[in-house]
Amino acid sequence: MNEISNSLVAADVAHSMHPYTNMRAHEANGPMIITRGEGVHVYDDKGKEYIEGMAGLWSVAVGFSETRLKDAAMKQMEALPYYHTFAHKAHEPSIRLAEKLAEMTPEGLDRCFFTNSGSEANDTVIKMVWYMNNALGRPEKKKFIARNKAYHGITIASGSLTGLPGNHRDFDLPAIPVTHVTTPHYWRFAEEGESEADFCARLLKEIEDTILAEGPETVAAFIGEPVMGAGGVMVPPEGYWEGVAAICKKYDILLVADEVICGFGRCGATFACEKFGFTPDILVLSKQISSSYMPLAAIMVTDAVYDAIADNSAKIGTFGHGFTGSGHPVATAVGLENLKIIEEKGLVANAAALEEAFIGGLHAAFDDHPLVGEVRGTGLIAGIELVAAKTAASAFDPAAKVGAKCADFAAEEGLISRAVGDVMALCPPLIITEAQINQIIERMGRALDRTLDWAKAEGLV
Repeated sequence: MNEISNSLVAADVAHSMHPYTNMRAHEANGPMIITRGEGVHVYDDKGKEYIEGMAGLWSVAVGFSETRLKDAAMKQMEALPYYHTFAHKAHEPSIRLAEKLAEMTPEGLDRCFFTNSGSEANDTVIKMVWYMNNALGRPEKKKFIARNKAYHGITIASGSLTGLPGNHRDFDLPAIPVTHVTTPHYWRFAEEGESEADFCARLLKEIEDTILAEGPETVAAFIGEPVMGAGGVMVPPEGYWEGVAAICKKYDILLVADEVICGFGRCGATFACEKFGFTPDILVLSKQISSSYMPLAAIMVTDAVYDAIADNSAKIGTFGHGFTGSGHPVATAVGLENLKIIEEKGLVANAAALEEAFIGGLHAAFDDHPLVGEVRGTGLIAGIELVAAKTAASAFDPAAKVGAKCADFAAEEGLISRAVGDVMALCPPLIITEAQINQIIERMGRALDRTLDWAKAEGLV
């Protein structure tokens, strides 16, 4: 490591607080410093090349160092580097992107509100829903239903919707009225002898029973990721989302689709709600909207939601919510160009076409691996769950950190993955090729074999 790298490591350890990190472990181990990216690859400060198998954080659809996005940012910086959208102000990039999103999203989702992140977007959704129900004379209709293992963000409100213990513990969350129901993951949560159809029916009954127990007049919204990402990449059973939509309609409950990870082609369709056969009342978008070259998120709502909010803003004089960067001109200019690239390069179709090579290839390579309990996924998002024996019940003790060890081995093999507990998550850029998918599978295979040897040596298997 050169002198500059040593200096950076020391400065990082001395001054930086990293998200989702054991800070004392970071002091001992230091950071992996990434210096540049190209296509599906990134490079560290020692020059080592990695396939970025997580597209950053589920987000870099068009790959790294896309010249068109750099040029779009520079062009907008030169013309109008910043302006806000408060109090009737506007600029062309945010107008054009809102128009484009209304065109792309499922029919009826024609109104757009911009934020800087998915967390801010889901926080805004909560406030919108509360504001709407107050406006409609339903002040008691404020509760949310979410799922265990869901991820909806990390603000106080959106973090409350999240269903991961690590995001609640010692933060005094949940801090809003939310009830979490069963994770729709058949392999892990089905009862003995229960078919997938019966599992789905049980979960739908649980949702309806929860609504009835809470009182439909108090339940405002059901929120869910069409495919759960940060909880472990879980694809719902067939019929689940159609059933959820029917229940929400029956009890006049808003359906919120959090497509922060799923949107813009990740699941092999432009939006995953289309793939799973439902249309939400509110659609939350981020990450691949700009390939995360700029912080950006968007909330799309139906006219019914918009009209209630708009009428109330007229009644009381304002919709008193927004961010300095809402609809930032550089971010929205980059987002607009990013969506053009996704369309022009056919990246949604690429995700669909490569699903068999990716998901099928992972199945073929690892279904029989002694350390793998389940391979799952759709489009270009997958999870490989590690177990002590080939059953769902044989999870490792979390303290063993088997997934984290596998992620370390994968990085040594030139693949960046993400350990979600003991699930190895993979979510490559949408520009990935079949040859590069094969490289991901080969490198993950070597990492799994090394993890198995280590686990045997540690007496874990």
